[in-house]
Amino acid sequence: MKLSVLDQSVIRKGGNASEALRNTLKLAEITEELGYTRFWTAEHHNSNGMAGTSPEVLISAIASRTKRIRVGSGGILLPQYSPFKVAEDFRVLEALFPNRLDLGLGRSPGGSPETRLALTDGLRKSMNEFPRQVRDLQNFLGESVPEDHPYHGVAAYPMTETKPEMWVLGVTHRGARVAADNGTAFTFGHFIHPENGKDSLNYYYEHFLPSPLLKNPLANVCIFIVCAPTLEKAEELALSQDLWLLSVEQGKDTRIPSTEEAKAAVLTENEQKRIRENRKRMLIGTPDMVKEELFKLSEIYQTDEFLILTNIYSFEDKMRSYQLLAEKIL
Repeated sequence: MKLSVLDQSVIRKGGNASEALRNTLKLAEITEELGYTRFWTAEHHNSNGMAGTSPEVLISAIASRTKRIRVGSGGILLPQYSPFKVAEDFRVLEALFPNRLDLGLGRSPGGSPETRLALTDGLRKSMNEFPRQVRDLQNFLGESVPEDHPYHGVAAYPMTETKPEMWVLGVTHRGARVAADNGTAFTFGHFIHPENGKDSLNYYYEHFLPSPLLKNPLANVCIFIVCAPTLEKAEELALSQDLWLLSVEQGKDTRIPSTEEAKAAVLTENEQKRIRENRKRMLIGTPDMVKEELFKLSEIYQTDEFLILTNIYSFEDKMRSYQLLAEKIL
């Protein structure tokens, strides 16, 4: 089994963005040493607790600090941007770090309607253009803009001998369809909508069409994991993630609360129910427990690679979670 990382550069309460970004860089170095396959950065906007607003900048910093691990985006929110400009950004990164770049693409609007308009500079772009944008991006990366295309004759530079791997991120069969139709790799977000996983991945495998950038289907699954030496410790650490996720869903503070704050929180019955539902998006336990569940999911999802997302208050405990997983699985 392959293990990879998705890091959202979340700011802890009492911390700041500089600390969160330094921790992202440190985690990349550590997980590379542990044998992880990829390290992806997320993109979030207009959020006081998410420091990773620019995956392209973070990717460059991470790749400069590492040597082997693949580095990428999880993902660039393409509906807000120009496929041509995204192609140029990743061609520059590919020229700097050959054979190490993953270009993950998401369909998310990036935040509230006002936030999205700020990202598009007031242009009201349709989310339904995402499949077409993926094709345009492939054309620019593949140096094959068709003759009948409005942008024929436009090339994304610099030219490179190698190309980034292109991934489409999705949480339903819609994302799986875009990936399958366009011959890209596919990441399923179990950490968002686990109930859609099996059907989405089955659709992707059954309908995948080879492309110049990818001949055979390739998929991984992203999931929240908190791992500790004992189940009691893992459950305790996960409390900060539980409360953080609840706060994010409610549109409140998106900084990670401390374990003490999480323990002291007074929750309504509905909030307690929501936390129980959110636990379906996570694996929490000892290394043996998490390994067993990952191998079960591997059979269900027909993939041997998982992107691990761990958002807990203590960075030391977060590093330890990744370490324990690597020691048990890699």
